[in-house]
This record gives sequence, structure tokens and C-alpha cells, in this order.
Amino acid sequence: MPGDAFDPITYALTRADLVAYAEASGDPNPIHQDEDVARSVGLPGVIAHGMLTLGLAGRAVASWTEGAEVVELGCKFTNPVVVPASGSVEVVVSGSVKKVEDGLVTIALDVTCNDVKVLGMPKAVVRA
Repeated sequence: MPGDAFDPITYALTRADLVAYAEASGDPNPIHQDEDVARSVGLPGVIAHGMLTLGLAGRAVASWTEGAEVVELGCKFTNPVVVPASGSVEVVVSGSVKKVEDGLVTIALDVTCNDVKVLGMPKAVVRA
């Protein structure tokens, strides 16, 4: 039903996750692995791949909807997820049902890191 909220899901990201994602995705951009390179281009440090962050949102949607077919997943990349050299950073995904129409459920998402929204206007549409 519109307005129904899903329990937030928290994902921890480490530098090892970024290395694994770079290898799997074929995106070896050094801003995702090298502190000096990231800072040299004006970033606050090594950042997670935007598509990895969006993928975590998709993973939350799949969990909430018990594997329903995701027919649309999108966002704008608005703020970086800075991943420390040691330890991890947490990405929190929450969502609520925005609309149910013609067998499709639109889910408005909220994706944050350190209480800052990292994805702008994220949403998913699943087949009910």
C-alpha cells in the first residue's frame, strides 16, 4: 500500500569490497583504490563506485520484495561514499511504497552514508 515503509538495511563497505567490485565490473579507476589519486582530483578520499552504491539499493529492494522482478532502478549520484583505509563505512538503505498501479510497485528509496544522502531521487519499480 502507498506509504508502507520497509525496515532500513545497513551495508558495510570496505576497501576490499571496492577492489572486488572494480575487478568484477571492469572499472579500475584509481579514485576507488588509491588515496593519493582520489585526493589529487579533489575528492575527500577513496570513494565507492556509484554503481556499487546503487547496487546496494537494488539488493535492499530484492530483500524487501523477496526477489520480485525489478523492472526499473535509477538515481542521480549526488554525494560520494568515502571508504576509509581500514575498517568500513556504512551505507543505509530505506524505502517506502510510493505507488501501486497496473501490477507495478514504485518504491521511493533513501540511501545515506553518515546521515548524508548519497543518491538523489533513487527509486525502484518492481512487478508485484
